[in-house]
Amino acid sequence: MLIKKLPVGNLEANCYIIGCPATGQAAVLDPGDEAGRILEQLKQAQLTVSAIILTHGHADHIGAVGELKKATGAPVMIHAQDAEALTNPAVNLSAWLGEILEFKPADRLLQDGDTITVGEVTLEVIHTPGHTLGGICVKTGNVLFTGDTLFAQSVGRSDFPGGNHTTLIQSIKQKLLVLPEETVVYPGHGGATTIGQEKAHNPYL
Repeated sequence: MLIKKLPVGNLEANCYIIGCPATGQAAVLDPGDEAGRILEQLKQAQLTVSAIILTHGHADHIGAVGELKKATGAPVMIHAQDAEALTNPAVNLSAWLGEILEFKPADRLLQDGDTITVGEVTLEVIHTPGHTLGGICVKTGNVLFTGDTLFAQSVGRSDFPGGNHTTLIQSIKQKLLVLPEETVVYPGHGGATTIGQEKAHNPYL
C-alpha cells in the first residue's frame, strides 16, 4: 500500500493519497486545498482515483473537493451527519474563514462500520464524533487515519458547532485506544504517531 501525505492550504491540513500498487487505484482522503498539486502527485504515481473520502466537513479538509471531483469523476464520501457541510458554507466554516465553499451533495453517505474498497485495499469507517457530529477515522490494516479526532499528543477542537469534548474523548477511548498499540496514526494535522504512544503520553487521555 502506498501512502503519500500532502499538507495543503493555509492551515496545512494533511491530505492523504492511499494507493493500491497492484491495481493503480487510489483514494484521496481530505483534499483540503491545492487540487493541482494533489492531481500532479496522482499523475506521478500513475494512480487513478476511485474514492474521495472526507473525515469531516470543515473547510480546511474539503476545499479541493469540487476540482478533484471534476477532474477524476470519483465519488465523494462523507458521514451522513456531516453531509450538510458540503452544501452549506455556515456548516463547513468557510463563511467564517472568509471564503465561501459550496459543493454538490456527496455521492455516498457513510456510516460506522462501512467499508470502502480501493483496488485490493479495504478501508474501514469508524465513526468518531466529537470534533464534528459526523467525524470519522479510516482504518486499513495497522494504519489509522484520524482526521481532526486525534493528533500526536493532542486531540481535536470541540468548540465549533457540533463539537463536544466529552463525546470526543469517549470516541477516542472507546474506538481508537482499543486498537493494537503498534497501529500507526496519520492525523489531519501534524506528524504521525501510534496508538501506543498516545495511550502513554497524550495529556488529554
